[in-house]
Amino acid sequence: MTGERPALFEMLDERFRTGRCMIGDADLEVLYTGCRWAEGPIYLPAWRQVVWSDIPNDRMLRWDEETGAVSVFRRSTGYTNGNTLDRRGRLVTCEQGNRRVTRTEHDGTITVLADRWQGKRLNSPNDAAVKSDGSIWFSDPDFGITSDYEGHRAESEIGSNNVYRIDPASGDVRLVADCFGAPNGLVFSSDERRLFVSDTRGGCIRVFDVRDDGTLSAGEIFAEARGKARFDNLRFDDAGRLWAAALKDGVHCYDPDGTLIGRLNVPGTVANITWGGTKRNRLFIAAQTSLYSLVMGVTGTHPTGPGRRP
Repeated sequence: MTGERPALFEMLDERFRTGRCMIGDADLEVLYTGCRWAEGPIYLPAWRQVVWSDIPNDRMLRWDEETGAVSVFRRSTGYTNGNTLDRRGRLVTCEQGNRRVTRTEHDGTITVLADRWQGKRLNSPNDAAVKSDGSIWFSDPDFGITSDYEGHRAESEIGSNNVYRIDPASGDVRLVADCFGAPNGLVFSSDERRLFVSDTRGGCIRVFDVRDDGTLSAGEIFAEARGKARFDNLRFDDAGRLWAAALKDGVHCYDPDGTLIGRLNVPGTVANITWGGTKRNRLFIAAQTSLYSLVMGVTGTHPTGPGRRP
C-alpha cells in the first residue's frame, strides 16, 4: 500500500531474529511530544523516572513510570545534552551552552567536573560514560558553539573535537583521542577493555583499546554509516550487541563482530537511546520532538556497566 509505514523491526541478518531482537511491542509508545530537540535520556532506577534534555528549549524533562506524568526537571540548564549516572547514582550532565560537564549531587547542588583543558574552554560537551574506577569520559564536539540554537555561538579555543577523561582522584582532564570530525556517543564494552565512540561527521563508529593507565590505542573503525544514517549515542545489550541511534535511519543493531543485523524504524530523527524499566528491557528513544519507549525481548546493560548498579 502506498504510504504504508515500514515495520518497526527490520531484520538484515538472521541473528537479529535468533537473538530475540525482534520480540517486543508491535508499536512504539509515545511518552511525550512537544520538545524542540530531544536528547540524552537516562533512566533513574531509584525513582523509576526518565530524565532527558530538550536542548533548544534549555530545559530538562522527566517522565514518571508509575503515573506517566511528564514535568520539568530543571530550567535554564545550560543547553544540556547527554546524561548518565556515576557509580553513586548521581546525575552526570554535559552542558553544551555552559561548555562543561557537571554532576548533580544528592542534595541537588551542582558540581563542575570539567570546563577546560590546558586552560582552554571546552567546545560543547556532548555525551559521557563512567568507568568502574570512577573516571568520567566525555566527547567534546563543536555542536553547541556553531550557532545559538543549541548553545552560544563562539570560536573554539581548542581548535579540534576530542574525547577526554576526568581522573577520579585528581579531577585532571586528559585528552585521550583526537581523530574525529565530531565525536558524539561513547560507551565501554562489558569488560571495559574497549571504548566505542561514534563520529557523527565521520560517518562511523570507532573502537579503541583501553590501556591500564587510562590511555587509548590509535583505534579502528567498528562500523560505517549507510545511506542517510549518521551515528549519535550508543548502548550495549547484555549479549554484547551494540545499539546505535542513527539519526535519520532509526536505531541500528550490530553483532559483536561489527555486522549490522537489524534496525528499528522510528519516526523522526533518532538522537539518543537508553535502557530502563525494572528489567532493563525497555528501550527509551529520544527522536526529534518526542520521547518513545519500546518493551523488547532483549535486556540492556546499565550505564555504569553490565549487571552493576550504582
